[in-house]
Amino acid sequence: MSPAGWAALAASLLCLALLAAFWPGIAMFDSLNQYSQILSGSYDDWHPPAMARLWALFHAAGWQGQAPMFLLQMLLCWTGLGLIAAALARRGARIAGGAVLLLGIWPPIASWQVAVLKDGQMAGALLAATGLAAWWRLDDRPLPRWAVLLVGLLLLYATLVRINAVFATVPLAFGLLGSGGWKPVRHGALMLAATVAVLAAMPLVNQGLLRASASDVGRSLPIYDLAGIAQHAGPEAVPVLPAAVWRAAEVQHCIRPLLWDPLGDRCDFVSDGLARAAPGSALTRAWIAAIVQHPLAYAAHRLAHWNATMRWFVPERFPLAEPQSDSEPNRLGLGSPSPRIAPFQRLAGMLAESPLGAPILWLAAAMAVLAPAWRGEGGRQRLAVALTLSAVLTELAFLVISVAADYRYHLWAMLATGLAVALVAGTKLPRRGLGFALAALLLVGATSLAARLVLPPVGETYTDAAG
Repeated sequence: MSPAGWAALAASLLCLALLAAFWPGIAMFDSLNQYSQILSGSYDDWHPPAMARLWALFHAAGWQGQAPMFLLQMLLCWTGLGLIAAALARRGARIAGGAVLLLGIWPPIASWQVAVLKDGQMAGALLAATGLAAWWRLDDRPLPRWAVLLVGLLLLYATLVRINAVFATVPLAFGLLGSGGWKPVRHGALMLAATVAVLAAMPLVNQGLLRASASDVGRSLPIYDLAGIAQHAGPEAVPVLPAAVWRAAEVQHCIRPLLWDPLGDRCDFVSDGLARAAPGSALTRAWIAAIVQHPLAYAAHRLAHWNATMRWFVPERFPLAEPQSDSEPNRLGLGSPSPRIAPFQRLAGMLAESPLGAPILWLAAAMAVLAPAWRGEGGRQRLAVALTLSAVLTELAFLVISVAADYRYHLWAMLATGLAVALVAGTKLPRRGLGFALAALLLVGATSLAARLVLPPVGETYTDAAG
């Protein structure tokens, strides 16, 4: 058997092993919400209607539960990893191909990829698109038309299953489907225009084409940012609500760097008050005005949240990183995997909570790879640039568009970074700036470790995170 054949066989066996161990997949709270919509036939856009509509097709065909979506995202994931590993092995890069397969079973990644969620669907679709394109791109060959169409469909699905996926999919689309090298000004302008166009089109697709009713999901970010500005600039700084409301929110610890949830749950007097004081577009105007008038308070609020979601200067056992071992209790018929997976999930949690699993370290690795790969030549370097751009822009987008710090949000960025590192390993890269990049990587890792050793714990459950 050829080296590419062995790589494809290994990917198939690993996929089957994970399917057997984690069948029928882990259904989390969001999974239950989407499945309830399928059962009721009533869809909204709080969770991606594209995923729910696809899930409904399986349900209508008689395949109930989360198993078909679990199978889909695992097949997409390992098809992509297998194609990349096989393409590398075909070119004699067997160690790099093996590293790609090991990335798929790295516990912090594998443990979240088995959860039936939009994050796993997005990662699976992007991996499949990358693997399909890599089969030709690594040999500097153009994709056949059918492959271009399939890659485009996979990128489209990935874009529709997460509101912030556009920051990952647009640069990846340029890298997978474009031709020639990267031109910073030209490609930067085109990517910006494409990103704006996609964000503008998303509500039209979700509410028009996919017939999902409009929810209040778009209000969560302005509410969270207004509360953060009030916390950092003072309650009088956001006059859209009385200062007494913001003081009460502060006293009750409603404004937290980890997530916005308390403001819409136990502190719903904030969101309810804003619904009365700033309905519809009035909330957007108040949000923009507060940012313009108090940019430093806004920056402090966003940086505190970004630090939490990137898990940089955080204590040990920081919340929302350890994956579940079983599905949320439900009466919908969504089952759980065997209890035998619990040790693996606990190991995944330990690694995810460590500096090795911190998204900030993977972002630093992506940035360390980006510059030398950009100056390199060849299919491997060009694909690495597309992957690192996708990872970096995804993570930097959390600086402005994020209201929660769940670990699973970083699944694709970590996969893209790991793939990029495997692609450039062993290739000839320019040495200029490489030492600085490695020093920055070590600095991020060291400061992340130091923070975990000295900062006081805040708890490790969702209840601790939400206060």
